[in-house]
Amino acid sequence: MRALFQQSDRIYFDEGLCPDFDIANDLDTVYFEEFRAASKLSGAVRAKQIIANLKLTDTKGVFKNGSVLFFAKAPEAFFEKAVIRCVAFKGMTKTQIIDDKVYGGPLMQQYEQAMHWLNSKLDVRYVIEGSGPRQELWEIPEIAFKEALINALAHRDYYDKGARITIELFDDRVEVSNPGGLVGAIDPAEFGFKSHSRNPLIFGLFERIQMVEQIGSGISRIREAMEKAGLPNPLFKTEGMFTLVLKRPIHSKHGSVSEDTRVEIENTRVEKANPRVENETTRVETKSTRDKIIELIREDKRITTAELADKLEITVKVLFHNSQDDFLGTQTCLPCKQDSLHGTTFPTGDPPV
Repeated sequence: MRALFQQSDRIYFDEGLCPDFDIANDLDTVYFEEFRAASKLSGAVRAKQIIANLKLTDTKGVFKNGSVLFFAKAPEAFFEKAVIRCVAFKGMTKTQIIDDKVYGGPLMQQYEQAMHWLNSKLDVRYVIEGSGPRQELWEIPEIAFKEALINALAHRDYYDKGARITIELFDDRVEVSNPGGLVGAIDPAEFGFKSHSRNPLIFGLFERIQMVEQIGSGISRIREAMEKAGLPNPLFKTEGMFTLVLKRPIHSKHGSVSEDTRVEIENTRVEKANPRVENETTRVETKSTRDKIIELIREDKRITTAELADKLEITVKVLFHNSQDDFLGTQTCLPCKQDSLHGTTFPTGDPPV
């Protein structure tokens, strides 16, 4: 019966209520403030008013499922399978696992952690051309993974308690899967041209922080990015689990990958092995996040945690975890002062929660 109503778009998981959620103990206040900043909501507006304006609760103040998924410290404590599992296999089959991670937390944090994992596993070039800013060139376009993961987080079937979002990395391809095929309102012939979310509350929250653009355009952007990179067309499997298959360039057998692309990937591996490789117009950036933290603090001893995170283009939580350093038995000291973003002092060694 539930499936029938879902197919007719009359019920939404994210609009359901989660009475066990306790805002005083379960709300991730750090991420809530990051969301406030990203969505350009005034710092003068109280959190209670923002919660009401965004309709994160019912009239009695009970948090909705989608609000819990987006703002809870640990949504997986309420919805066990609301996580992303990242698995790397040796070769082209699932015979041997070489890395297996499960990421929980607020949906945006899951996205960031999964993208960081992909970045660490795929060939990625860090280049600076002339005096311009640093660029990251992924072997498979980064935008394809952004669209795939946001699509999975926003449109997955959270009623399905037997499966979770998975990223599976093989020598020749990457597969991103999430529970739930096409939404009933979308005809297969319209796939990639029209959009209808299973979770409009979650989709709307992603939209507020500019993580989704024009409705129905994500699939087109994946296809365009793969074509521009000279890679084979993405493969979409829409029955049961929704799965996106992206071929890795060095293993493509379609003959569509240009020689320049192959050389670039091979050069990436050389540059990773020898980080001092340079030429007249491009140098490879290899400095670690910890090194950058130390350098920024040395340059400005009054820099705040929020300013550090902004300069490094990472979240406050990721900043804290990167500051944990056991070399020489010490820790990188984060600034311990009034934080301009959160209005909170974070002592060194004490993570924001």
